[in-house]
Formats: sequence, structure tokens, C-alpha cells
Amino acid sequence: MKNTKPIIEVRDLVACYGEQTVLDRISFDVYPDEILVVLGGSGCGKTTLLRHLVGLIKPAAGQIRYWGEELTKMDEDELAMLLRKIGISFQSGALFNSMTVAENVALPIEEYGGMDKTLTDILAWMKLSLVGLGDCGARMPDELSGGMKKRVGFARAIAMDPEIVFFDEPSAGLDPIMAAGLDKLILDMRRLLGITMVVVTHELESIRTVADRVLMLDRRKKIFEGTLKDAESCSIARVRQFFDRKPDKTIQ
Repeated sequence: MKNTKPIIEVRDLVACYGEQTVLDRISFDVYPDEILVVLGGSGCGKTTLLRHLVGLIKPAAGQIRYWGEELTKMDEDELAMLLRKIGISFQSGALFNSMTVAENVALPIEEYGGMDKTLTDILAWMKLSLVGLGDCGARMPDELSGGMKKRVGFARAIAMDPEIVFFDEPSAGLDPIMAAGLDKLILDMRRLLGITMVVVTHELESIRTVADRVLMLDRRKKIFEGTLKDAESCSIARVRQFFDRKPDKTIQ
């Protein structure tokens, strides 16, 4: 990775909610074609970091650069062009219940694609087929299981053939079999489409399945960034505690 130029560079990022500092001078890189997993305990700032990375929240301080361009300095047109290269798969799927599954997937294509409806419908079906739901386009979201909704959310995230996809807790709330299936889907999509992925999760089995590298947050700080292998043999007490699933009272 050191010989490859990063596509996302985060430098000294500070995130605040009012007077409360949630992330304190976080710096890291994301490299092409990798799966970077952002991990840590509940409330450590993982989702807040994700929201900053996709431009939903502006940093209190620091820089976020995509392909060398500073996110916060982009005008509306530049930001729109960047967002076409990014897909987001939300924790709950974030589907519109008044639309069919296919209509949900077609939304970003209609917004950014400039295609006629026939081609849009075909592309939506293709994306659903990629996630194993090619026969579910006419169904409504409330007719789907939790795992199926997450797959639809993934299909929508890749609708515009993005270069980067962000996942917020993709396996949260799923049984082990469904979670394993979603992990496999993430790996398959990376292999088939060459997508760079940033996965926010605290699910240990998923981390061990999909991660190339991990970034660990704790108490507003970054405490580790490196390969999964290095994380699992790390001497930092909090990192060891996480991967060994040890309660706080065992750490002296």
C-alpha cells in the first residue's frame, strides 16, 4: 500500500457536536481496491466519521481529500461529480417504503444518469441481479427480510458504478447466516467490480472476513491503523481487548 497513492486522505480531522468533540485529530488513508474496516466500540465515532467522509457533515477542523482534491473546498458542481463516484449503503437499507425495490435502486440512476426509463429499468434489474435479487424488483420494501433490504441498499449503492462504496454496519441485526452471506457479497463485489470499500462495523466475524486493513477508534482518537494480521497481534491493550473479546475489567 505504501507504494500506491491513496484515493482518500484524511488529515487531523476534528468532529464536534456543539461543544462536544467526537473525533480528535484523526488521520488515515484509503487505498485503491482495498477494504478498510473502521472499528471500535459503540459510541466511538465510527458513524460520525462516515458522515464526514461522504460530505453530510463539515469538519470542525482538518482535511478530507479525494484524489488530491479537498472535499470542503468543492463547489456544488465539483461535489456532484464526486458523489457520482461514491455509493453509500446505510445500516437500515434506508429504502423508500412507497417505492418498489426496483424504483429504489433506480433513484440514483434517474438523478445522475440522464437515461431514458427503459435503460434505467434494465440497469436497476442488473444491479439487483448482482446482489441475488433479480426477481424482487416489483416487490415493496416491507415485503422483504432485513437481509434482503440490506442487499437492495447495496444494489442502490452500486447503481452508478461507483469507485468507492461506504457501508454503515452492514451486518448489524442479522443472524450469523445472513451476515456471512452479506460478507461474501461484499468480497464478491470487490472482486467483480474493483470497488474500494470503507466498512464501518464492530462485528468481529465480519471484520475478520472482509478486512484488508483496519482503522480503530477509541475515546475520540485513532489508536490503530494497519493490516488485519497486525491488528490481531497488536500489543495495544484496547486493540487486544477488542479482538480477544475481553471486558474492561481485565485490562490493568
